Amino acid sequence: MFGFWKTWKALEARGIMGINRRNADYVLKYNKRSLYPIVDDKIITKERAIKAGIHVPELYGVISTEKEIDRLDEIIGGRNDFVIKPAQGAGGDGIIVIADRFEGRYRTVSGKILTHEELEHHISSILTGLYSLGGHRDRALIEYRVTPDQIFKSISYEGVPDIRIIVLMGYPVMAMLRLPTRQSGGKANLHQGAIGVGVDLATGLTLRGTWLNNIIAKHPDTTNAVDGVQLPYWDGFMKLAAGCYELCGLGYIGVDMVLDQEKGPLILELNARPGLNIQIANDCGLTSRTHAVEAHLEDLKTRGVTETVEERVAFAQELFGHIPAVEG
Repeated sequence: MFGFWKTWKALEARGIMGINRRNADYVLKYNKRSLYPIVDDKIITKERAIKAGIHVPELYGVISTEKEIDRLDEIIGGRNDFVIKPAQGAGGDGIIVIADRFEGRYRTVSGKILTHEELEHHISSILTGLYSLGGHRDRALIEYRVTPDQIFKSISYEGVPDIRIIVLMGYPVMAMLRLPTRQSGGKANLHQGAIGVGVDLATGLTLRGTWLNNIIAKHPDTTNAVDGVQLPYWDGFMKLAAGCYELCGLGYIGVDMVLDQEKGPLILELNARPGLNIQIANDCGLTSRTHAVEAHLEDLKTRGVTETVEERVAFAQELFGHIPAVEG
């Protein structure tokens, strides 16, 4: 026990944030319970984003009851690809990504063939709350399937890579690129076997990777290096993430975004309890960064100053960037 305590104190000294600190000092302090439905329900998040002029994957339709499952054909229409997901799902569970049709059936991104009846059964399972937070009844949404930008082709296996940025009171504090692997079944969820890659806030350059809690340099499926990749539209991603504070009102969130080949940056969802593996990917603790933002907010408060989204991004990039931003 003493050895564990000594190790944990050493991690705390490096600014590593644990779950208890995250919950007590950030989630409970900055996130009002009354605002949770905005981020816990993907449909509400999407509606809010659209109203605010923020780009999200197009929503084709929502199924709320067993009777409405009969509308699946109508919602899908003649589309060959689409995504079915639970409105209140977590960790990527319950999501089916259809990439194509085959002989009257549907082919997922991993190559699995499903019948129309199997899709309907899956939606029925979503409605019962099988994948929802707390097991409550849920809704199923059918939406646009994101086509990843070509920049990810060499460092991702199937699926859609996404970018998570943790934001405190509108200030981005840490970023991570999540890359699907064969083991994760093409999903960008770390607990299912995806890779987390740190991203320099100043430049959008990828840093080192973490996979199954081990530090890695190459993608296990493509064998290409995951570091040193320049993510396009980086300032745009940073501004999108920072602006989500005004969108949902929650002070401590994880903003999950994707880069579509045609539509550019899109917001996928918001998370009121973002995981902590992002620290491993960045080889850096969250606590020192969140403390710096809190000190900055106190200073602004004494001076009666509020900052714009652009100013908040500039502050984060200057203070937390691993690599100096290039002027140009």
